[in-house]
Amino acid sequence: MGLVATDAVRYSGEWWRDIAIGVGISVLIAIAINVALRIWVRRAHRRAAEVSDDSIEGPRRRRTATVLGLIATTLQVVVWFVVAFYLMSAFGVPLGPLFASAGIVGVALGFGAQTVVKDTLAGVFLALEGQFDVGDVVELQTEGGPVNGTIEGLTLRITSVRQYDGTLSIVPNGSIQVTSNKTRGWGRAIVDVRVALSEDPDNVRAVIEELLVELAEAEPLHSWLRELPKVVGVVQLTEFAQVVRTIAETTPGHRLDAERLLRERITARMTERGLRMPPVPGVSRTAQGDDAKS
Repeated sequence: MGLVATDAVRYSGEWWRDIAIGVGISVLIAIAINVALRIWVRRAHRRAAEVSDDSIEGPRRRRTATVLGLIATTLQVVVWFVVAFYLMSAFGVPLGPLFASAGIVGVALGFGAQTVVKDTLAGVFLALEGQFDVGDVVELQTEGGPVNGTIEGLTLRITSVRQYDGTLSIVPNGSIQVTSNKTRGWGRAIVDVRVALSEDPDNVRAVIEELLVELAEAEPLHSWLRELPKVVGVVQLTEFAQVVRTIAETTPGHRLDAERLLRERITARMTERGLRMPPVPGVSRTAQGDDAKS
């Protein structure tokens, strides 16, 4: 009878009113904290996106945005755990035995959650070592194969990578084996062009070097370069062509841009100077000559 009376008092209308007020306030506080954290992280990401990758401020802001994202994710989990414990305490669930049994439950779950623990520990080291930040262009060698793209998010368990075709890949941190960061320090643009075997390599080099001097003094290539591009020379001979390589040390965010620009301008200049391209394999020289005349 005493227990029934106690339950009647506990679940009375006044008790439900107090519980509703307490739960409502706690949930509202949790939602407010989550919204504030999201706004905080979005603002940090926006500030990082506003700065050029090649500036001194760019890497610092990207690092700040990454760390804030990790802190916000952790705080959100903690806040909702606190709300859950408050609800259990309000409904009379004894928390002492729950915490006491946590060790036994943890051992039991540990065998089934080894992957989660592995991913989380890997995420901790990724954050501490600063292997990449939000906004970095990376190539990740994972257990499932290579993943290339831009880092969009990093938590303690997963890394979100936006690939070049727009695909968003979610990579567990524990599966990352090798990280190649393409936006740290500097990049090297490598441009290979094919010319006919009959062309004089020295003449080809002179034509390309003349063009490189012109391009290095003009925008946009001038602001992308760290030093004057140079012609390495013939790096490969095939049955039909000789491959001439040009390299340029660039700021990390413009390596691909520099490669595209150099490839376009070198090809156009070689055509202007009458340097012959190699024949297309499988097509007779007579047919190629007829096509050129037409």
